[in-house]
Amino acid sequence: MKILYLDCGMGAAGDMLTAALYELLSDEKKKTFIDLINNTGLQGVSVCPVNVKKCGITGTHMNVLVDGFEEHEHCHDKEHEHHDHMHDNGEHGHHDHSRSSMSRIREITEALDVPDKVREDALKVYEIIARAESAVHNTDISEIHFHEVGTKDAVVDVLSVCFLINEIKPERIIVSPVCTGSGTVKCAHGTLPVPAPATAFILRDIPMYQGDISSELCTPTGAALIKYFASDFSHMPVMKVSAIGYGMGTKDFETANCLRAFIGESDSDGGSSLPDEYVTVLSCNVDDMTGEEIGFAVERFLEEGAHDAFTVPVTMKKSRPGVMIEVICAKADTEKMTKLMFKHTSTIGIRQFEYKRNILKRHVRDTDTKEGKVRVKESEGYGVKRSKYEFEDLARIARLKGISIREAKELLQ
Repeated sequence: MKILYLDCGMGAAGDMLTAALYELLSDEKKKTFIDLINNTGLQGVSVCPVNVKKCGITGTHMNVLVDGFEEHEHCHDKEHEHHDHMHDNGEHGHHDHSRSSMSRIREITEALDVPDKVREDALKVYEIIARAESAVHNTDISEIHFHEVGTKDAVVDVLSVCFLINEIKPERIIVSPVCTGSGTVKCAHGTLPVPAPATAFILRDIPMYQGDISSELCTPTGAALIKYFASDFSHMPVMKVSAIGYGMGTKDFETANCLRAFIGESDSDGGSSLPDEYVTVLSCNVDDMTGEEIGFAVERFLEEGAHDAFTVPVTMKKSRPGVMIEVICAKADTEKMTKLMFKHTSTIGIRQFEYKRNILKRHVRDTDTKEGKVRVKESEGYGVKRSKYEFEDLARIARLKGISIREAKELLQ
């Protein structure tokens, strides 16, 4: 499986995502990308990749020119600092930083010469930002006006990332926990805490942390892009990396100011990041059920789709011997299994935990032997490959021959 992994240990911004993904392309495709972005029809805007070195690491910084002037604020804080470029008389400086409504963003995007999928993705990214601004300001989405993220260079960032993802075509996109930075940031509304309210809203339900750097490391645009495209937020899975891209920010910190993009193959369909590898463990203790009742309950859990169900002897209150019953199931089956546990056990409380598990790809094949067809279970991934005969088939041969399971295995081998 083709995996794109984004390392956001120094946050995420639109220009850094663009540069990191750009570095994953071949030289020919890099030229094609620059030509496409510079000829989308977004008047007065052009992009130019520049080699930059941070803490001894060489990467790409994506310069954006608006009406011939370079966007010097193409760093983590750029989306919140554009207002500082206005003249004292209230007029805008060199760049067009006027407000843009969602309808205006849609009008601009639909007029551009880009693939339909890129246009569709870009609009959905802006809808994520619009919903965040709407929630933060308690305003209807139709009344939202983008201040900084509605400017031309930000539109280019969103379009660029959408185009590059469409070009790279990963089967899964996994993003690391996101570092937001700390401190405060200036924006059109005043001085705000980091992460800015809109960014914090977008990053809900996403693993994030502030880190040690007092600066805005994750912008609303960066947050919206990774939220839209990410299949999962996790640490890097086991994968064979074929290329690494470094997208550089403008600011200098003690830590290299870059976002890294890894592209590669994973034998395990994304390692520990697949949704079905997140499991729920339900657990309860009982001391007033018979062995028959417990056995029946465990059988019911397995029949209803539990990954596994088992018991462990425990010592309960007042030194009473008891049994702990555990059920492992898919997250989607949590409620169903909880109801079954209350129905088939005497417990009045169930503990619930969520775990990740790393699994090997598994399949069953039939093989012809002198004892007839026998099923073989095969599993592979993470550099290992295993196989074994299906127990029921071994048991059938052992009964027919009057031999042990071990002797049945030796007979087939």
